[in-house]
Order: sequence, then C-alpha cells, then structure tokens
Amino acid sequence: MMMAGSNVKKAEKISDKKIKRQKLSKHQKRTRWGSAAFLIPSVAGCALFFFVPYLVVIYYSVLDNPIGKHFVGFDNYISVVSNSAFRRAVTNTGLFSAVAVPLAVLLSLLLALLLDNKIPFRTQFRSFLLSPMMVPVASIVLIWQVLFDQNGAFNVFIRHFGFAGNIDWMKSNYGIVVVVFLFLWKNIGYNMILFMAALSSVPQDIIEVARLESAGRVKIFFMIKLRYLVSTIVFVTIMSLINSFKIFREIYLLTNDYPFESVYMLQHFMNNKFKNLDYQMLSAAAVIMSIVMVILIVLLFKAEEHFSKDLDG
Repeated sequence: MMMAGSNVKKAEKISDKKIKRQKLSKHQKRTRWGSAAFLIPSVAGCALFFFVPYLVVIYYSVLDNPIGKHFVGFDNYISVVSNSAFRRAVTNTGLFSAVAVPLAVLLSLLLALLLDNKIPFRTQFRSFLLSPMMVPVASIVLIWQVLFDQNGAFNVFIRHFGFAGNIDWMKSNYGIVVVVFLFLWKNIGYNMILFMAALSSVPQDIIEVARLESAGRVKIFFMIKLRYLVSTIVFVTIMSLINSFKIFREIYLLTNDYPFESVYMLQHFMNNKFKNLDYQMLSAAAVIMSIVMVILIVLLFKAEEHFSKDLDG
C-alpha cells in the first residue's frame, strides 16, 4: 500500500511537471510570435534595402554586362585585381586606414583620459574638439583649401622659417598626410566622447581597492580600465575604419574625379566606374571591398572576445 501511494505521488508530480511545461511552452510560443511580429518590419526593411541590393551586386559581378547578362564567372574579379588603377586605389586606401585609424583611436583615448581628470577649461576644450562635427562638409573643404592651397595659410607660415612654401599640398605626394590630418580633426571628438562614456562606467570600487594596494595610475589603467574599455575600443576602431573608407567625399570636393595619385582612393575607382556605366567592374570591386571589411570586423570581434573573456572574473 505504501509503495502504491508513493507511485501515485510520483505520477502526480510528473503530471504536474508536464502541465507546467505545456503552459510554459504555450507562453513561450506566444512570446516568440509576439517578438516575431515586432521584428518583421525591421527584417523586411533590411532585406529590401540591404540584402537584396547586395545580392544584385553579386549577380552583376559575374556577368559580362547588365544588358547581355552572359555569365562570366570570376573574369570580372580577375580584371579588377589586375587593373593598375584598382591596385593603386587599394594601396592608398589601405595605407590611409592603417595610419589614420590607429591614430584616431589612440589620440581620442588619450584625450578622453586627459578630460577624465579635473583640468582647467575642461568643458571648453571638449566643445572645441566636438565643433568639427557641427561644421558642414563644404565648409570643411573650404577651410582646408584656404590652409593647404599653393598660396594658402600653411605655405605663408612655413615661409617664415625658410622653407619653400609654394607647394599645392593636395597635388603632391604629401596629399595623403593632409587627408590624415583632416580625418583626425573631424573624427577625434566623437571618438573621445565614446571613450569618456566608457571611462565613466568603470567600477570605482575596484579602482579604490587598487589605490589602497598602492597601484599607480599607469598600472590601474592597464590592469583595470583597459579591460573595461576593450568593447569600446573595438567599436571605435570599427567606426573609424568605416569612416576611413568614406573619406572619399572630402577628397572628391577638394580634387574632383581624378585627384593626385597619392590620394586616389578605392571609392574614386568605383565612382569613376559608375560614371562610365561599367557596372560589372564596379560590382566586383564592391564585393571585394565588402569581403575585406567583413574579415577585418570579424577579427576585431574575435580580439574583443579574447581580451574581455575574463572581465567578469
């Protein structure tokens, strides 16, 4: 009798668990359907304006032309890679990104650390660094033309020190240096604000404990703050990398379609192909560029995962 009673209790418990699971599963289903209903407009928008056009670009990249529509496989990619203008554009864009992006991340982080302390004129200095974000692109280009034209203010300045100040900087091999300064001037303020927000979220109790254990500022930064800044560093790097590929707009306004060789970027190549209605070459170059961007972003996320895996501990 006792064994029968215990079996009945076990059966009742099992049935109760099944009922709870059924109720939970119904609730979960309703929640999932509700979430899907909210996600459908966003997914449809992304598919319509991002995924479908990208598939069209891939489709055009394997055709001889959009009218004939003859499949040519990887011939367009081979033609793009063997094109001397494309190789020059890739070299210039890669060199520019390799120099400008690390400088933008490092300088903005140093400025954020500086402004994180209570220094005089902190608010004014922060506003000054953010001012380029409020200036229209056309005005930025006008400022740079006034500064670095052959008769610009910079040439007038260096003449006072005995240098031959008669260089049209954007039409020389130094043009890439001018573009790097333009990129930094425009983007450092925004990156600095992101780093300042990340620094404010670092737990102060951990820093206080480190100070009680006689840890200096340098050790606190590298052992504590830097660990909490990893995700922000990756985000700022990705945004700076994307912005470095968009510097074409400023260069185009300064130098038009065919600039000096040192500032001929990848988007110049694609823009000129678009004007010549060479869609298959344009599409192949765009696909190659997107693949490289995806690989770089994946590597950055892997680095973030590696360096921040023990943050909770």
